[in-house]
Amino acid sequence: MADIFNSMIDALSDLLGQGIYVLPEIILMVAAVLSPLLYFITKKGTASAVLTFVLMAVSAVVTCIMMHTVTYGTAFGLFEFDAFSSLMMLLFLAVGGLTVFISQGHVETTKHKGEYYALIAGAVAAMMFVASATNLVAIFVGVEVVSIFSYALVALKKNDPRSSEAAVKYLIIGALSSALTLYGMSMIYGVTGSLDLYGPDGIVAQVSVMAGNWPFIIGCVGMIAGYGFKISAVPFHSWSPDVYEGASTPVSGFLATGSKKMGFAVILKIFLVMFVAMETGVLSEDFQMVFAILAAITMTVGNVVAISQTNIKRMLAYSSIAQAGYILIVLAVMSQYAVVGGLFHMFTHVVMKGGAFVVVAALITAGLGERISDYNGLAKRAPFAAAAMMLFLFSLAGIPPLAGFTSKFILFSGALATPAGGVDLTWLWLVLVAVLNSAISLYYYARVVKAMYVEKPQTEERLPIGRAFTVAIALCVIGVIVLGVYPNVLLDLCSTAADALFALV
Repeated sequence: MADIFNSMIDALSDLLGQGIYVLPEIILMVAAVLSPLLYFITKKGTASAVLTFVLMAVSAVVTCIMMHTVTYGTAFGLFEFDAFSSLMMLLFLAVGGLTVFISQGHVETTKHKGEYYALIAGAVAAMMFVASATNLVAIFVGVEVVSIFSYALVALKKNDPRSSEAAVKYLIIGALSSALTLYGMSMIYGVTGSLDLYGPDGIVAQVSVMAGNWPFIIGCVGMIAGYGFKISAVPFHSWSPDVYEGASTPVSGFLATGSKKMGFAVILKIFLVMFVAMETGVLSEDFQMVFAILAAITMTVGNVVAISQTNIKRMLAYSSIAQAGYILIVLAVMSQYAVVGGLFHMFTHVVMKGGAFVVVAALITAGLGERISDYNGLAKRAPFAAAAMMLFLFSLAGIPPLAGFTSKFILFSGALATPAGGVDLTWLWLVLVAVLNSAISLYYYARVVKAMYVEKPQTEERLPIGRAFTVAIALCVIGVIVLGVYPNVLLDLCSTAADALFALV
């Protein structure tokens, strides 16, 4: 079988040249182009949805084959295929596939035509390009393409004023973040004379002499602020709750589990590698403390503000902000062990938070409201959905033996581990803040569980859950359980991806 795969890759390499290394992205671009055309021909959104989902599956299969047959490759001097980029591609494809799978049966997206699935496919393709980009301009263009598609996706609920308001807020704040990012890039280019991240003349190769260079420092601050908007780090988080509430629920889940992970992929590719290359320089230590403070504030603000929320989507939005704070621990610690934990938590977050949004989408389609009080007695009206929601929320809180506990344990313990296998207490205070925040999060998650299992429903009428939603929820439940009790396979992939990142230093 391996010989067959190798022969296929060799044949495609002869045909596509360097384009073989961006073949998964090209497949998604084809989906984005054909989806509106297929709707124009068939007048059925289902055809566009099926086409997009199938081509996403094909792209995922191609990515998996290349992971096992291609160790490394570069395309056009702007993109590279390695263990890190391929792993992030699979994450984005999983998010996109889950979104497309539930969209056709969701009441908020059923009326959308081929352009909806084209936007999803295009956004996922751009995320994949960002994951493999090695040039600041290529990264910037990819992120902006994702942002533009996201603005359109948020605004597609044309008859809902909340959607238009959310899209305008998202656009304005996104424009500000883009301006900060571009300003930071220009400063770094002015100092280093390069837009390439890696290579003998790349930015990373020059950072060791930048400790006292203020234009370089200002450029880094501008880019951190710009990409801080993308991951909803405090104080750049204000757009997130309004956008999640105003957008259709599948789109909210897509932004929470896909767009934010793209932001983290960018931050890891740029800042982690850059500051690790500085070794133990003063500038590196200063930025580590900046990331540590951002992580502590982000997780605390996200969890504390979530307590007062009465809308389930806004609560999940602030929960996503808190989860971003946990992953930011990686940038504070900047160790290989922490990176493995951060990557693993990204994947568990997809099944936990993605599953929660799927349940919300299914219940909205069944006629339930978005307020937490609407979930009163849900265990009697939709027992499977209620049980799944409880699992997802408890996993987000870090209750064993679910995936959230395992990923948080690996992430937090990685912040204290040394390469020699010992314990380093430098970031003990940050880990204690994270553990305390996990305990705080349990309160507002348990509040939803209490509403579902303790409170009395206003009516005993059963809520119908569609087949697509049932399958998607079941898959996420399996993911939450399997990744919690048997994380080894994914951990090995995350460890290989972390090795690929640190090999760039």
